[in-house]
Amino acid sequence: MRKPSKRYQEAKKTVEAEKRYSLNDAIALLMDMKSAKFDETVELSTNLGVDPRQSDQMVRGMVSLPHGSGKKVTVLVFTENAEEALAAGAEYAGLEDMIKKVEEGWMDFDVAIATASAMKEVRKLARVLGPRGLMPNPKSGTVTDDIRKGVKEVKAGRVEFKMDKTGNLGVVVGKRSFSKEHIAENVKQVIDAIVSAKPASFKGIYLKGVTLSSTMSPGIQLNEKEFAKG
Repeated sequence: MRKPSKRYQEAKKTVEAEKRYSLNDAIALLMDMKSAKFDETVELSTNLGVDPRQSDQMVRGMVSLPHGSGKKVTVLVFTENAEEALAAGAEYAGLEDMIKKVEEGWMDFDVAIATASAMKEVRKLARVLGPRGLMPNPKSGTVTDDIRKGVKEVKAGRVEFKMDKTGNLGVVVGKRSFSKEHIAENVKQVIDAIVSAKPASFKGIYLKGVTLSSTMSPGIQLNEKEFAKG
């Protein structure tokens, strides 16, 4: 096992393991930690009380971050009107040619969008794109005939979230270079979206744990009661 860096060990000493911090205190603590030589990504991680084995308790959705994710998003659009998609800001667009590239192993994109008509052909990529979370889906807004709007929203900071098999969920909420206020507003937006996605059939404690961290930092546990009851 790789030994934690000296910077990480020093940062960990500033975090009280059993304490549940308020959002503002957690952000302040994170920003006071010595940063890496690159602009670290800030992520919010949650542990949900739902049962991942139950199909009616799956948690997934999307959220538009008020201040973006800070990440350059490379977009592929499956469409017969490639010119429109490229003009809207997509890096790659096409249909049969793009499907063939993906089938051959090409994956140089972060988000895939498809028009409704293109999905008839794109479905053949489900086994390739599905496991990577890249399959266009109407519920996440990535199947749309309004290509311009779809590309714009993804580029502006719309991110998807999906609970894993252990009931955990992680969402990017910004960069270390963001202001404390912008990080806080992004976090609140994400928490609101996750709470809104709570399955109607679920009864019990939903947010069991909420942690804030950056790429090279230890996790800081938040007081989940600040965000929602139950």
